[in-house]
Formats: sequence, C-alpha cells, structure tokens
Amino acid sequence: MGLFSFLKNAGAKILSRDKTPEVAAAPNAEAAREILRKQQLQLLQGVVGNLGIAVENLEIDLQDDIVTVHGEVESQSDREKIILTLGNVSGIAGVDDRISVSNPTPEAVFYEVKSGDSLSKIAKAHYGDAMKYPQIFEANKPMLEDPNKIYPGQMLRIPPLEA
Repeated sequence: MGLFSFLKNAGAKILSRDKTPEVAAAPNAEAAREILRKQQLQLLQGVVGNLGIAVENLEIDLQDDIVTVHGEVESQSDREKIILTLGNVSGIAGVDDRISVSNPTPEAVFYEVKSGDSLSKIAKAHYGDAMKYPQIFEANKPMLEDPNKIYPGQMLRIPPLEA
C-alpha cells in the first residue's frame, strides 16, 4: 500500500475536461466542478469494472489528480492491475493504494515504458531473456491488448519469473 506516481499526461484519455450539458447547466463554478468530479469517478469505476476483477467494497475517490482506491481483492496481481489501470489514465498523477489482498504473493516491479522500448527489450532487461516477453504481456492483460502496442510513460507490471 502507498502512493504510486504516474505521468499525468500519458494514458487513456477518458477524463475529458470538456463541459457536458450537466456541467454547463450548473448554477456556479463549484457545482460544476462537483458534477465533473462525479462524472470522472463514474468513469474510473467503469475502468476498474472493465477489468473483470472481483473487488469487495470498492471505493474510489478523486482529489485533483490523485486517485485513492480502497477495497479487497483475491491476489497481488489483481491489486497491481487496478493500480496500473487507474494510473495509466491521462490526467492522473498518482494512485493512493488502500487495497488489501486476501492471498498475498510477491509483488511485481512497476516499470515505466521509455521511448524505443518493446516488451522483448523489457524482458531482456528484467529477466535476461527477450523471449520471456509473453509473461509481461500476460501480466498486463487486459490493459494491454497487443504486445506491440505500448507507449512511453505507460506503467507496466513486471512480475517475478515463475519457476
């Protein structure tokens, strides 16, 4: 548990700052900000829901560009995927992780993708074998849909090698 930092301007652009009709119709700026915040929270809840991970007592809060997430998941892998999914949203600079894990296992390393990186290059650096890239790809599903589609600033899980 703790605060994980992310590149604020990298990632999925789901937290649009555009004014929806509800925001535009708000009686004052404070009301408009609160409507926008509630809409953003719904979008973040949807992003986590799309992972298909069972989370008991999921709570997400958003203050400025920091997401705080509470809940309980079955595995360390599930916890890390939720953190990375939220952090890889454009406009989010940090995730305050308050998720507990029922069956803890060793934590993965979080790695920020650099320009020129590929999953095989990352696997070579972390595992000593470029052909182990499928383990990194599998560890980051469903966030990654294609092993060739990673981008600079994206954070990935690099799990310990399985025996």
